[in-house]
Amino acid sequence: MTILTFTLILLLGAYCAGLLGSLTGLGGGVVVIPLLTLCFGVDFHYAVGAALVASIATSSGSGAAYVKEGITNIRLGMLLEIATTIGAVCGAMVAVWLNNSFIAVLYGGVLVLTAVSQQRRRSEHKGVAGSEMARRLKLFGTYPLKDGTREAYELTNVGGGFGVMLLAGVLSGILGIGSGVLKVLAMDGLMKVPFRVSTTTSNFMMGVTACASAVVYIQRGNIVPGIAFPVLVGVLLGALTGARLLKVLDVSLLRKIFVFAILAVAANMIYMGLTGGFEHS
Repeated sequence: MTILTFTLILLLGAYCAGLLGSLTGLGGGVVVIPLLTLCFGVDFHYAVGAALVASIATSSGSGAAYVKEGITNIRLGMLLEIATTIGAVCGAMVAVWLNNSFIAVLYGGVLVLTAVSQQRRRSEHKGVAGSEMARRLKLFGTYPLKDGTREAYELTNVGGGFGVMLLAGVLSGILGIGSGVLKVLAMDGLMKVPFRVSTTTSNFMMGVTACASAVVYIQRGNIVPGIAFPVLVGVLLGALTGARLLKVLDVSLLRKIFVFAILAVAANMIYMGLTGGFEHS
């Protein structure tokens, strides 16, 4: 395979990754890492470095659009980014000591959690009584409805959400996938943030979390321009396309199909990790 062919295939795969990541709220890294490791045989550490770039691009692309629409809770996102950034730096520093097999099994486990979370019943948590801490930090907000009006919401359990964000940051630093599933579970499940707000706020936070990890990976030389640049361009274009399509498409069927694909990739990752299939990388 020539360098041009590799770049074009990677660019197309990254575009699909950004598109799916934006439509499902999971981030492009969920698709980028299997693409690089399973299809191209790239070492996990280099794949994670490219996936971090993908997460930054996805967050920059679709995240900016959601902020413009007034869905994202910027104040909440900036607070929780403190936890995810600390966790991401710690995770990136630990990742160098982990072998490919362990990372593959861990990645597969997170993918299973991701697939399960996609089947959870979405809730807008109406009538939630906000906590005093959330009130003092001015974390309450509103989000737009389809009829053009805005729905007010409150949230609770800020401390619990902050703690889960630390774990999400660690996983992001090790796996390079943004850990959007844990962020959404923390905001939606613990803090009772409406689902639309939690997914868009998670997307908004992804870029900052990934940037913190990427600094460590750059210092180690694990971000290769020949791999990261096509991923960056493809995922960014895909994320921008996904943000536009999300307004007009019913993505429920896509989410269901994507869940089965995620489970298949997770099973393959766990199997190859347990059998040492990645140790040749």
